[in-house]
Amino acid sequence: MGGDWFDVIPLSGARVALVVGDVVGHGINAAATMGRLRTAVHTLANLDLPPDELLAHLDDTIDRLAEEGTDCEDHTTVAVGATCLYAVYDPVTRHCTMARAGHPPPAIIGPQGQVTFPDLPSGLPLGVGLASFEAAELELPEGSVLAFYTDGLVETRDQDIDAGLLRLGTALAARPDRPLEQLCSAVIDTLPAQAPFDDATLLLARTRSLSPTQVASWELADDPVVVGRARALVTAQLTEWGLENLAATTELIVSELVTNALRHGVAPVTLRLIRHRVLVCEVSDASDTAPRMRHARATDEGGRGLFIVARLSWKRGTRYSAEGKIVWAEQELKPVE
Repeated sequence: MGGDWFDVIPLSGARVALVVGDVVGHGINAAATMGRLRTAVHTLANLDLPPDELLAHLDDTIDRLAEEGTDCEDHTTVAVGATCLYAVYDPVTRHCTMARAGHPPPAIIGPQGQVTFPDLPSGLPLGVGLASFEAAELELPEGSVLAFYTDGLVETRDQDIDAGLLRLGTALAARPDRPLEQLCSAVIDTLPAQAPFDDATLLLARTRSLSPTQVASWELADDPVVVGRARALVTAQLTEWGLENLAATTELIVSELVTNALRHGVAPVTLRLIRHRVLVCEVSDASDTAPRMRHARATDEGGRGLFIVARLSWKRGTRYSAEGKIVWAEQELKPVE
């Protein structure tokens, strides 16, 4: 029993987070720490934090776990540490943003079978202290395979990590178009026959991209009259997608989000629709001030905008970018009766 873990976490805007980590040590304590870190990653991912910021918060979590493990009698602290690799893939832009904390770099297998190990900033392991993390962004061709793993897969008592990386890359390059389950089995079959001395974790993901016909985007003028135009644009796009049954609710959502951006945000204001497994409505502006949902009283004339958005949408939230913030809402795709 050890502290390896991996996760695939859906994010807003059709994006997905991939994470793999390895807690120092073995046994029930490592497994318990792994469970708490995994829960923390899910919580931080739901906040839509960039990979480098997420690792910084995870490093703080490790510090708190170490403080909780301090022996009250002799004030000694139980050592707690981990490595982690966190990535976010956007199928609209095909960009993958990654950051790692002392973890081995991922393997990227191109559609033609070429294998690379990108030179990402390594960062210090979690729990070392005074750690800073840096993210790197890559553009991946559609059909690329991302391989995340822990050191138990590439390090053995008889081989150093370079030999293990060569073994991993060779196995992944052989027919990378195979189903991922078969590709995983092919990699695991290359491990030495003797019992492993460490946990071995492998996470494979094949990239896909959204067609331009699944995304519609408009930059809106900084004028209140543009709200009506935004509703008309949305209705026309949903009709083209065959989603007329969502036009009424989407118009209300767009009205509230665009109005808030014009009143409280900073130009430019952009409206984007994404048709994926769900219908995503995003309104972005250059301000970093997050909207806050109010619970208006019966006598209040306003303050119900985000409450209406919350009631009409399946999920909603806010995430930040280098240009400002994005307020989004998702609706489930319901078949037309």
